[in-house]
Formats: sequence, structure tokens, C-alpha cells
Amino acid sequence: MKKNGLLLALCGVLSLSACSSLNPFADPPRNPPAQLSEFKPSMAVRQVWSYAIGSSGDYAFSPAQAGDSLFVAAADGALARLDVASGKAAWRIQTGQRLTGGVGAASDGNLVVVATEKGGLQAYDGQGKLRWSAQASSEVLSAPAVGGGLVAVRSHDNKITAYDAETGARRWQAQRIAPPLTLRNSGALTIDAGNVYVAMPGGRMLALSGQNGSVRWEVAVAEPRGATELERVTDLAGAPVLAGREICAVTYQGKLACYDRTNGQLRWSKEFSSDAGMSVDERFVFASDEKGSLSAFNREGKSLWRNDKLAWRRLSAPASIGRAVAVADYQGFIHFLSREDGAFLARLPGDGSPTPGMPLVANDRLILQTKNGAVLALAAD
Repeated sequence: MKKNGLLLALCGVLSLSACSSLNPFADPPRNPPAQLSEFKPSMAVRQVWSYAIGSSGDYAFSPAQAGDSLFVAAADGALARLDVASGKAAWRIQTGQRLTGGVGAASDGNLVVVATEKGGLQAYDGQGKLRWSAQASSEVLSAPAVGGGLVAVRSHDNKITAYDAETGARRWQAQRIAPPLTLRNSGALTIDAGNVYVAMPGGRMLALSGQNGSVRWEVAVAEPRGATELERVTDLAGAPVLAGREICAVTYQGKLACYDRTNGQLRWSKEFSSDAGMSVDERFVFASDEKGSLSAFNREGKSLWRNDKLAWRRLSAPASIGRAVAVADYQGFIHFLSREDGAFLARLPGDGSPTPGMPLVANDRLILQTKNGAVLALAAD
């Protein structure tokens, strides 16, 4: 994530600690990070393969899964299709543009879409051949969402635009007024069952009709609070997460909450602040907070445990794998904690850099893409 001009101006007159969480992967932590404690590993974890795709620069790139394939990209324009099991590249191309928004892919692997530095969209087929190009209204900082015959993006000017997945023709566009100060991350989108769910600045989440972009429902996950614009930043972190009949989201300086997917009715919420994101499995909801703690809740919202032993280590979004939940820190260490009680189970070194994007679990492998450009596949035995 990069700070926009207004944020930089505000940071010039405010304390450095107040601004550090708004740019979590650019510099070393300003607060002293916790020292890693020793423990006896009780779970075997190993690296299965690694692939060098290239640096993510100032952006957050995450792999996209389609069956037994992964699509990965880098800021310099590299785009590749990898085999989940082996990490071998079926193909690798150079798009010819600097990329910002990560990768979106159709579930069958026949369409993969990336966003360029100047707000362009490029769509490729499953063999890496360009199918179509389109232009968004401004920079796109999150991966395009692909599904239901659509490719949808939210650009930094707060416009949500849907394109025809076959042709790239614009199908519809919606817009919301953006707060004067936001996190430098265009909120991610999720497409499912004819709806486009959108993470918005200002703590809001939208459910739009995939057919025409009309609003199905809109909720305030959290309301901005505070006397200054910096204190009032309440953006959603990461994409809305589908969880059966519910959809969940977490905000910076706000709340973690789950809603009924059909009508937006609140199921439960907790005070929380995250600039990384959250995940859900069949039993638990996990979230990393801005201070480096990892928390677990049951699916009804009851708090189960909180581990603060990684304080100020700038944790990634969590991912549930087997009997563990995994997070990466700013030094590249990948920590595996018990899903049941948050105790440390295992730890592996990465490549020395953080994981700005969302970790992914694909075919029982934990997949991470680091800031320095390594795509890592880990197995927990």
C-alpha cells in the first residue's frame, strides 16, 4: 500500500506512530516489534516449492487459484501460470505494463485479468494469450473479481465497474463518495451467486446486482470516529469473506462483523482494527489486528482466544490450514498457531520480506506471495 498525498501531508504534522499502521509493509515497524520466543514445535511444516515471480513494489499481490493452477503476477508486468502441486510454470509472459492490482481468475482457469499502473485492465486466456483490454476510470489497487460472466473492479476514485468477461465491454458502473482520507488500498471485491460484494472506504460494504449494478443492500460495518481525518479512517481491510449464508468483513479502526448475505442483516460484530484482513473456516473466524495480535472467534462471534506474542510484527491476513492458522510477519517468518487455543505449533523462515497480499490455501498447500517476489508453497503435516 502507498500513502496518498493527503496522508503524507497529515503525517508530516502528526506523530510517526499514528501513521505507521497506514503503510504496514513499506518500512520497518516504528514500534519495537516483539522478539520471537522459543518453543518446541509440535507440528511438522515444510516448504514444498518456491517460484520467483518478481517484486510487488508498493502494491499487494496475491495468487489466484483455478483448479490445479495458480496465477501469479508482479509489479514489473510478469504474469505466470503455475502448477499447484509442483510450482512449475506452464507459461510465463510479460504484459508490457507495470501492474498494480494483482490477479483475478475464473474458476475454470480460462480467463485471468490484471490491472495496470494507469488503470488499464488486461484479460488473458488460460494459455496466456491476450483476449481483451479495457480502461478503468483511475488506478486499481486490488485484484479484479472474476465470476458470473463479469470482471469487476473498484478504482481509486471509488467507482465500481463491471465488464463483460468475454468481450471486455462495460456492463455497468456505480459510484460512491469517498472520504477525504483513506487507506491506500482500493477495497477488494467478491462475486458470488449473482452479487458483487464490495469493500468500501469509510467502513461500508455493498452488495450490488451483478446484472445491472443496482444496490441489493448496503451496511456500515463501522462508523468513522474521532476529531481528525486520520482518526476517522475506517476502511475495510481486504475482500469481504463468504462464510456459508453469511459474509464477513473487518475494518481499520472499527469492527469485525458478519452479515446475512441475502439482506445485509447483522449477525454479530466485535470492536476490532485491522489493516491486513481476515479469514473464515468451517468453525472459526480469524483476524490480525494492527498491533500484531491474532484473534479467533467462533462462527457466532464469541471470542475464543487472542495471541499477542507477535506484537508490532505487522502480521499478514491469517489463513486456516489443517489444525493451524498461519500468519506471516514483516521479517518473512511464517507462524503456525493452534486453531483451538492460539498456541504456537511451528515456525518457518520465508525470504525475509512480508506478505502484503492475502495468503491462499490451495489443495492443502499454504500459498504466500512475498513483497520480494517469492511465491511459496508450504505443507503442514
